Amino acid sequence: MKKLGLILSGLVIMALAACSTKVTSSWRANNAQQLQKDQKIMVMALVPQKDRALRSQMENFTATELKRKGYNAVSSLQEFGPDEFIKMGEKQAIRKLQGSDVNQVLTIVMVDKGRERSYTPGYAYAPYGYWGFWPYYSRWYNTYYSPGYVTYSTRYQWEGNLYDLKSGQLLYSVQSQSFDPPSTARMAVLYAQQVVKDMTKRNLLARN
Repeated sequence: MKKLGLILSGLVIMALAACSTKVTSSWRANNAQQLQKDQKIMVMALVPQKDRALRSQMENFTATELKRKGYNAVSSLQEFGPDEFIKMGEKQAIRKLQGSDVNQVLTIVMVDKGRERSYTPGYAYAPYGYWGFWPYYSRWYNTYYSPGYVTYSTRYQWEGNLYDLKSGQLLYSVQSQSFDPPSTARMAVLYAQQVVKDMTKRNLLARN
């Protein structure tokens, strides 16, 4: 029963930590002005080709979160489709965006995706040494010879950059990570919320 309780406690802790998405660092240019709500922000996600559904989710939820703040944000996938910019050069791509009245571009790049393995022993360590020889010995015996369990988790690392399309200046950069999301949709929602919150904190977005 004690071993089962420890395992269940570990599972509860992992469930609470699951899908934790957080901003790890961010930067804003000193001369970056607060974005105007009448200007158009294009959200462009870059992920592996096989994860096209994830691209759609990251763009759509981020654009939606910006719209909730009153900004004119759109998804590049919805505006142009999946392959519009593949064979374009820089000048051609910028002309294409400017032709759609885009003022700023927010890129979202999946920098890394990794799978991690961890082992939890059947018994957790506790300082039993002062209780005497046998409690101490038996505790460690059970630690080594009682079966534990293995868990796997998935970690994503993201980088978002906000560019002014006219000047080409980098206005804002944000790094974040998502740990073991239950679904890519949930991860995209939390990512959008955290990044928009950070942009507001850095006074790039209006607080109201």
